[in-house]
Amino acid sequence: MKMWRELSRSCITKFAAAAMFACLILAQATRAQGPSNLMLPENQVTRVSDHVYAIIGFPNIGIVVGDKATLVVDTGLGPRNGAIAAREAKKLSKGSMLYLTTTHYHPEHAAGEGGFPAGTILIRPVVQQKELEQRGMEFVEMFSDRSPQMKELLTGVTFRKPDKTFNNEMTLDLGGGVTARLFWMGQAHTKGDEMVEVKPDETLISGDVVQNKTAPNLPDENASMKGWVDILSRLRPMKFNHVLPDHSPPGSGALVEQDFEFFSRLQSRALELKKQGKSADDAGQVLLAEFKAKYPDWQSLSAIPNIVKHIYAEHP
Repeated sequence: MKMWRELSRSCITKFAAAAMFACLILAQATRAQGPSNLMLPENQVTRVSDHVYAIIGFPNIGIVVGDKATLVVDTGLGPRNGAIAAREAKKLSKGSMLYLTTTHYHPEHAAGEGGFPAGTILIRPVVQQKELEQRGMEFVEMFSDRSPQMKELLTGVTFRKPDKTFNNEMTLDLGGGVTARLFWMGQAHTKGDEMVEVKPDETLISGDVVQNKTAPNLPDENASMKGWVDILSRLRPMKFNHVLPDHSPPGSGALVEQDFEFFSRLQSRALELKKQGKSADDAGQVLLAEFKAKYPDWQSLSAIPNIVKHIYAEHP
């Protein structure tokens, strides 16, 4: 009888552990799929500033309108979304010329280029283009495995060569006094993060580099917290009036200072704990609790333990 009780307890324990593990895997898979609606909305364009509009979706798509040309920033996930972004741009356009650029090489930002019309002038930083050639299809395959919808949207995706590339910056004259400065400042979320400064609006289309109350995402070895803090420090004196991030709501230029304060504090606190001899895992848990208390309205704080590991690795 005792043997049966012990066997029964053992089976229940193993069943509970297996059930818990299955639930954990399911939760992780659900989070990895991204938002429930991966399609960009149509006829729902938000005005960010006088000449800058946004399609708020996955990700936010920037549209900059001048008298002779229009610039679209990012494509959406796959050609069907790219076609939506192109149609919305056409509705707003005053001139016939269409430019397209991408803030980085991840699929929701770059894999929709096939949906844009022939004649679209594609521009990228040299560093981003090299990164896309090395890892672009790898990420398309990775995203395709996350959900049936992602797989459908990314089926048949290819990347064409850009029409123009630049090293550090390139300025487009869109007409009517509207200019868009495309610029690269170094490694942050990826090696090839690009941003766009629109004048006379003083609007920054920031990609992942500046977000609205959202912790940074360092997905792999191509990301750098050290570089990210450095870029934010160099953006601070530029004094933008508006910021359009790619995965959070538009805001004022104050987002730059807000992110610099958060990111630099996180980096300095992690280095303090490292100096005290704490492991990266222990420091990650300490700072997760600390930042949840200090920044209760921020999103994606669960990324902090991973960020701390990056900080430790970058400061041996």
